[in-house]
Amino acid sequence: MKTSKKVLLVCFIASLFFTSSYAAKFVAIKKGVKSIDMNLNDEKFTIMRNQKSGNKISSLYETTNRGAPQPIILAKGVETLGELEFIEYMQKAQKDDSIVIVDSRTPGWYERLRIPGAINIPFKNFESKDTAIEAMEDDLGVVEKNGKLDFSKAKTIVAYCNGYWCGQTPSMVERSKYALLKMGYPASKIKYYRGGMQAWASMGFTVIGSGK
Repeated sequence: MKTSKKVLLVCFIASLFFTSSYAAKFVAIKKGVKSIDMNLNDEKFTIMRNQKSGNKISSLYETTNRGAPQPIILAKGVETLGELEFIEYMQKAQKDDSIVIVDSRTPGWYERLRIPGAINIPFKNFESKDTAIEAMEDDLGVVEKNGKLDFSKAKTIVAYCNGYWCGQTPSMVERSKYALLKMGYPASKIKYYRGGMQAWASMGFTVIGSGK
């Protein structure tokens, strides 16, 4: 083999090695973005995907026989989000207190594993009128006046639960006896991250909790 061909071959092999090594060390959120620093709800954290090759999804989300698939469109006017849109709302919420990231699961799930920056408003709060109103007044900007609910300053809710198969956010939004929509909450101010913890964990995004 001539020297020039040897040089080209060596360069080609080196480029392959560099490309594969770089890819292994840069698991992107989106093109050119490896991580995003955030400060939300008194938590400082960095959103990124696990950079270690061979990392596995949390054992909490390994099984495939839970629940039932939830609809893409949860209710008329309620927007369904993917990961990038969810992260964009997280970024906005850092400076805009009219946006709240909500984990709608029961407290036990929230403590085991959650998305950083989210507050816990369990869906079970919407099974009774008193606790539903209390949750809306305490965390969602709703005001009760003379027995009527004022939604003029209601916050934009960006809610998630366990995953595509999980009914906890759907219950909070429309299925519980005193669900948000049944109480008059504006559908345009409700965003539904359907993939939830299963999708988030499967992509290796930053989480809080032991996962046990």
